[in-house]
Amino acid sequence: MRYRLTFAAGLAVGYVFGTRAGRERYERLRQTAQRVAENPAVRNATESAAQTSREAASKAAGIVTEKVGNRLPESVAERVRSLRDHRTPVDDDWGTSRA
Repeated sequence: MRYRLTFAAGLAVGYVFGTRAGRERYERLRQTAQRVAENPAVRNATESAAQTSREAASKAAGIVTEKVGNRLPESVAERVRSLRDHRTPVDDDWGTSRA
């Protein structure tokens, strides 16, 4: 799924930059993308995917910590702790919260 999304995004970017249709076609594409992004169903799906990925990342971090334990150099362990402590929920441009 990730590769499909990456391919679709690359295709869209390539089309926008490679098109000879000019500014008006670019504006039409931009407006369409903005409408799609503002659609409540898309926003809900995006928030749901973000929440699922945060949960999976948290679970993976716990598993890695259990398996790696004290074998990490202290500088790396300190950096991971500081990143973990630094995270706070913030509203992003889409009105969803990031952790």
